[in-house]
This record gives sequence, C-alpha cells and structure tokens, in this order.
Amino acid sequence: MEYVTLGKTGLKVSKMGLGGIPVQKIDAEGTRKLVCKMAEAGVNYIDTARGYTVSEEYLGYALKGIRDKFVIATKSMARTKEAMAADIEKSLKNLRTDYIDLYQVHNPSMEQLDQILEAGGALEALQEAKAAGKIGHIGLTAHSTEVFGRALELNWVETIMFPYNIVENQGEELIAKCKEKNIGFIDMKPLAGGAIENGTLALRYICANPDVTIVIPGMAEEKELEENMKACLDPSPLSEEELGEMAAVREQLGTNFCRRCNYCAPCSVGINIPSVFLFAGYLNRYDLGDWARDRYSTLTAKASACIECGACEGRCPYHLPIRKMMKECAEQFGE
Repeated sequence: MEYVTLGKTGLKVSKMGLGGIPVQKIDAEGTRKLVCKMAEAGVNYIDTARGYTVSEEYLGYALKGIRDKFVIATKSMARTKEAMAADIEKSLKNLRTDYIDLYQVHNPSMEQLDQILEAGGALEALQEAKAAGKIGHIGLTAHSTEVFGRALELNWVETIMFPYNIVENQGEELIAKCKEKNIGFIDMKPLAGGAIENGTLALRYICANPDVTIVIPGMAEEKELEENMKACLDPSPLSEEELGEMAAVREQLGTNFCRRCNYCAPCSVGINIPSVFLFAGYLNRYDLGDWARDRYSTLTAKASACIECGACEGRCPYHLPIRKMMKECAEQFGE
C-alpha cells in the first residue's frame, strides 16, 4: 500500500480509504470482516458520519482490538456548539474510542457556515474537543464550489472533502489550491454515486491527479476492496484506450447527470435542485432507499413543487433537462 501525508494534519494515510456510506447495507459482522481485511491489506483510513445511520456503530464494533491500525474520520451536520458537542460524544461512543483523528463539518451551505463560525457556533465545540484531545484535526465537506472556495480561506480547515470523478471536475482548480495550501484533499463519490459502472476506470482517473491526497470509494464487500486497491495502486499512465472510455462515459452521462455546480440556482419556488438529484442518486444507485427518503424529506421544497418555468435549464452549463428530471424524481419519491 502507498501512504501519503494528509495535508497539514500530518497524518499518514493510505492512498485509498473506505467510504462508510455502504456499511449501512451490511451487518456488524460483515463490517468487521471487511475492516479486518483492510487492516491486513494496509488500508488505514475510514470515513463515516453521524448521518449514516448505523455506520458509526458497525465500524465501532469492527474496530474492537484494532483501533490503533486506523485513522478514523467522521462528520456532523450540527451547526451550533451544543449540537456539535453532543454529536462528538455520540461519535466517540458509537466508534468505541476515546479519540477521533478527523472530525468534519458536514456539507454546510454558505449561510450555515456563517452560523458555524459565529459565537455559539459548531466551531467552538470542535476546537474545545480538539484542545481536550477528543479529536485530532478539523475538516469540512462540501458539494458546492462556493463553499469549497470559502473553506480554503479558513485557517482552521485542515482537510476538505469534495466530489471529483470522470464527470464531476468542477472543483479541479480548487483541488489544486488545496495542495498549494497544504490542505488534505479527500475525494468522495469517485464513481459519481454509482453512476460510473467501471470502478477501475473511475479510480484510475482520480489517482492520475497528483493533487488528490486520498480517494474513499464506498465499499461493502471484500471483492470491492481488492478491485479498488488494484486500480489505485496501478502506477502506469492512462492509456489512449482508457482516455477514450472516459470520454465515452462523459458523453453518456453528460445529458442526464447533475454535477452539483449550483449554477441552476435560484429556483423560482425554492427547490434545492442539486440536493434532489443527490438524494435520487442514493435512492436509485446505492440501494439505500429508506435513508434516501429520510434525507429527501428534510427538503423544504420537493421535486413535485416544480412549476416548469425552465429558468434553471437556461442557466445549466450542461444543458440538463431539469424539468423532466424533476418529474422523474417526484415519481421516484412517490409524490
């Protein structure tokens, strides 16, 4: 296994880690088998979140006796000091550990980031937990380039997690800035939420970018671990054939795949268009129906609220048929 330094954290992590979303699909024993296999293979980075239902708990069970072999990262959507402090304690309990290596602010909007930074905001709890030794480092995850760009200017941000894959490269310039600023870049959604079927091709693309510190494909089976490791550890340059396959993937998904650039905003009726498509992806490709529906239910305006004004389509740089896609999402979520 190849190891890299995770930016200014100084943590030595494997080039590939585990994305903990699919852990929800297996049981505690299955998670332990997977984690033990990772330990044998030298994969030492695990990412999970308070919002991934049983993921923290299953991983805590799996880490019993081998906690010291791993760098553990989790995250919370809490925005206030009180809520974040409670989530940190919950994560420690679930993960059965007395410290968490990296605790991340989970996908804040620009407005929520203001709340996190103000007096009584979540950052206070994170910094107090860090001073107490409960967490080692603080990071942030994002889906919008606007938040990504702002996070680069915050001196407490030691890592940034953002989607980057064959069809989502809207953050490429910002990823390069991470390296300039010694901020660890953690690549999520390497297979575009399962939309890219060839996992080896997807991971080869990401690992060819030297600005990516670590990639964390979601895994639930030992076979996936073996295949993903093989792809990530292949040092050969991308072939003309692979480049051609990547172009074909872009062509195939370009007409119906949201890259979450948010240029479509603002919606006339307040729909968070990228979030609708994100949750629909979880519903259709991750086999996590209940979780996807639960997250979708938190949206103030649902897909069914679309009035088909078409303003969003005029702003979409990828010319997506957003009105048609909204109808399909409304049907998929039973509206």
